Amino acid sequence: MEFTPRQIVAELDRYIIGQEEAKKCVAVALRNRYRRQKLSPELRDEVLPKNIIMIGPTGVGKTEIARRLAKMVGAPFLKVEATRFTEVGYVGRDVESMIRELVENAVRMVKIEKRAEVEDRAAKLAEKRLLDLVLPGQGKDKVTHNPWEVLFGGSRAGEETPGEEDNLREKRAILKEKLKRRELEDMMVEIEVEDTAGPGGVVLGGLGLEELGINLQDMLGNMLPRRKRKRLVTVAEARRILTQQEADKLIDMDDVTAVAVQRVEQEGIIFLDEIDKIAGRESSHGPDVSREGVQRDILPIVEGTTVQTKYGPVKTDHILFIAAGAFHVAKPADLIPELQGRFPLRVELQSLDREDFQRILTEPKNSLLKQYKALLAVDGIELQFSTDAIAEIADIAYTVNTQGEDIGARRLHTILEKILQDLLFNAPNVQERQVVIDRTYVRRQLGDIMQRSDVQAYIL
Repeated sequence: MEFTPRQIVAELDRYIIGQEEAKKCVAVALRNRYRRQKLSPELRDEVLPKNIIMIGPTGVGKTEIARRLAKMVGAPFLKVEATRFTEVGYVGRDVESMIRELVENAVRMVKIEKRAEVEDRAAKLAEKRLLDLVLPGQGKDKVTHNPWEVLFGGSRAGEETPGEEDNLREKRAILKEKLKRRELEDMMVEIEVEDTAGPGGVVLGGLGLEELGINLQDMLGNMLPRRKRKRLVTVAEARRILTQQEADKLIDMDDVTAVAVQRVEQEGIIFLDEIDKIAGRESSHGPDVSREGVQRDILPIVEGTTVQTKYGPVKTDHILFIAAGAFHVAKPADLIPELQGRFPLRVELQSLDREDFQRILTEPKNSLLKQYKALLAVDGIELQFSTDAIAEIADIAYTVNTQGEDIGARRLHTILEKILQDLLFNAPNVQERQVVIDRTYVRRQLGDIMQRSDVQAYIL
């Protein structure tokens, strides 16, 4: 879908407060992808993505910007922590796992889209199988009891005499209508489903086959019959399972794979978090050795290489990498020069102030206050926050962040949980259906904690 940079920023504004510079940066990067697709094939391959480093404390919107950006255009997205490649047992090939995971995400996305396209046909086919389920002996699936006798009395299907054929067709038509009207949803039926536990998890020499880009089931094909097991479910659940099974039969997996790989190569976005934790230059010993090693292993992925996956080779040349880190101790300049050169765009995200916290509480489409109101509405409670309460919560969040560790908007989660803990616990039993949270209420709930000198031990 085509978005102008202004439209991209406007959409991000619905969920993320402030950080205008970062929003503009990613909006331009996304628009450049669209522009690149309009170029001639010869020039298109020469235009590489301008990868971005976001610099700023935790909780200010770095991950959310990247995630919303990918969701907006339906691009395959993966968030991965760079520090995971510094763990004990790390080997250089592990960095390629991020591409495999991205491809898996893309395959799931495309399968969902393809299922939606064949949903109507699959539903009709599932309805036919459901009819066989509640007519014993008519199909491969069987019922655990005889609903035929419960519904109509008489003999089981398949035991009728020639003179009863017309009567059977009539009863079958009646049963079909009952299924359509959802009158048999609670009936229990037994169906066969594929056992998802297969041999794909076999490990050779301490290295998972998936890490080699091999899937044992795919490799051996039909030599290994797919294992099946029986499940006892309601007709409603059976309809869902059968519809999915029929949809999968209608989907061409080769087409799904081709589309998924193409999307990853042309539209994929990888959010590489905590990159500051692997920033370190050459050293003969100590942790810097591991950190620089990870940088050098990530470098070819970012530069552009071909990674073998179970869906075939995937080129990483045009995947957009958005790296992020607080950079409290290290600096972007501490990254190896080759990696720095692959992240030409750098944008700094600002710490949140009191006004930002107030806006975060109220303005976003999915704001925390809207979430808590919806949660308590389930118990029949109408929750309201006064203006002075919102200001007080924002002031507390800002104060605690400045006095201790700055964790950004995540501070609001803990504060609101402490404020609303008693109400959330007692909600099903309280008599008052309308509850107003004002400044007095906030101070009463947090008063003792805020007066303590070791406030950080209580509001994390």
